[in-house]
Amino acid sequence: MTSRRTFLAQASATLAGSMLLGQMRNLHAAEMPLMTMRKIPSTGEPVPVIGMGTSGSFEIQADAPEYQALKEVLKRFLGSGATLIDTAPTYGNAENILGPLLAETGSRKLAFIATKLSRVNGREEGLAQFRNTLKSLQTDKVELLQVHNLGDWKTQIEVARQLKAEGKVRYIGVTHYQESGQDALADVVQATKPDFLQINYSVTQRGAEKRVFPLAQELGVAVLTNRNFDDGALFERVKDKELPGWAADSGITSWAQMFLKFALTHPAVTAVIPATGKPERQTDNLRAGFGPLLTAAQKAEVVALVG
Repeated sequence: MTSRRTFLAQASATLAGSMLLGQMRNLHAAEMPLMTMRKIPSTGEPVPVIGMGTSGSFEIQADAPEYQALKEVLKRFLGSGATLIDTAPTYGNAENILGPLLAETGSRKLAFIATKLSRVNGREEGLAQFRNTLKSLQTDKVELLQVHNLGDWKTQIEVARQLKAEGKVRYIGVTHYQESGQDALADVVQATKPDFLQINYSVTQRGAEKRVFPLAQELGVAVLTNRNFDDGALFERVKDKELPGWAADSGITSWAQMFLKFALTHPAVTAVIPATGKPERQTDNLRAGFGPLLTAAQKAEVVALVG
């Protein structure tokens, strides 16, 4: 039987979460301009262009100071109108952190969760992993289920399709994260025509422009891009360089915003998914979702500047 103390604690947590959810909605409605949205081709559903990854940043201990920082990261993210959170059961304990955070803040309804079938073989392993993912995320369904890095893709794409038919998943997709995997990804996309694909794309890693992006546009596949900062290497390249003079006219105040807008300027890209566990960096990333994108000439200048 639930004690009075436990009941009051649970009720307080629920109330606090509901209040935070309301604060997020009010912030977005009253104080924030609308973040740029792009449509998912298979349905026409709009999604904000700035998403969030969880690899590394959410792989923390629940009793660590970083947990409170992540709560603020999530609050700023959802409060801006952003929704898409990319995760995976093989990102350490990230899903075990994300699920409770969403539950504690009462913000699950605001989130578009994109998770994965990762490092599994066979139908039963895929289904079992997905059941564990739902438990970790404290939800009964997710918005997007992706076959991670094309692992056992023929079986796992059918698992994803089954779960979509059952209403456990709204969209399905396939992913990769390296230039060397892009042709294989394109082949799978051509064969399966998923709702989404995910691939690496940055100022210095532009291979997706050759085949993956044109194919996505041709087939009507939404595109998430990862590694937009080239795992931090881009910041090292520009550490002693000033932003171009035209940056301020485009609302760009940091290199992070520049790199994200560079990726978003390609018309095939639906959303970017930078990861961070620091609130101030989250705010910086989110600003890339507002204001004009880059012109072709500006993109070329950024490529030349980064070298």
